[in-house]
Amino acid sequence: MKKYPWWKALMDYGLSFVAVIFLLPVFFILMIVSSFDTGFPGIFRQERIGIGGRIFIIYKFRTYHPENSTKSKIGCWMRKSKLDELPQLFNVLKGDMSLVGPRPDISGYYDELKGEDRLVLQLKPGLTSEAGIKFRNEEELLSKQENTLQYNDEILFPEKVKMNLNYYHQLSFIKDAQILLKTFSVLIK
Repeated sequence: MKKYPWWKALMDYGLSFVAVIFLLPVFFILMIVSSFDTGFPGIFRQERIGIGGRIFIIYKFRTYHPENSTKSKIGCWMRKSKLDELPQLFNVLKGDMSLVGPRPDISGYYDELKGEDRLVLQLKPGLTSEAGIKFRNEEELLSKQENTLQYNDEILFPEKVKMNLNYYHQLSFIKDAQILLKTFSVLIK
C-alpha cells in the first residue's frame, strides 16, 4: 500500500476544514432546498469503493425524487454546478476521501481491476481528479450513446483508469495543487 504523504493529509484536512466552516451557510441552504425538492433530509448516501477496495458511504445532496427516480430541476442545476458534491468534504474530514484522487465508483469497477491497474486502489478516492475534470459532463456524454453501459465499460472507464494510474505515478504536492486550481477554474467558468 502506498504511504499517504504528510503533505496530502495536511492539504486534505486543512483545506476541507476551512471549506466546511466557510461554506456552512451554503450547506444549510442547499440541504433545505434539497429537502423541499426531493424529500427530507435531502442527503443521498451510497456505498462506494475506497482505498484498498474497502467500501465506504459517500454523501451528496439528493438530486432525484426518491419515489420515481426522476431528476428535479433544482437537482439538475445542482449536478451541473457540482454543488451536490459539497457534502463529500465531510468524507474527506472522515478520512474516507481526499481532495484529489480517483473519483469513487460503485462496486464492480475499481474493485474488479487486475494487474498494475489495481495500483489505483492504493489512492484515496477524491473530490476531483484529471479524469473527473475531463469527464465532468459524463452524464451528457453518456446520454448521447446508444449503449451507455457498453460505452462506459469499454471507453470511459478504461480512460479514467489510465489517467488515474498516471496520477498515481506522478503523485506530488505540485500535481495536487495544479488539479485543484484547474478544478476551481473549470467550476468558475
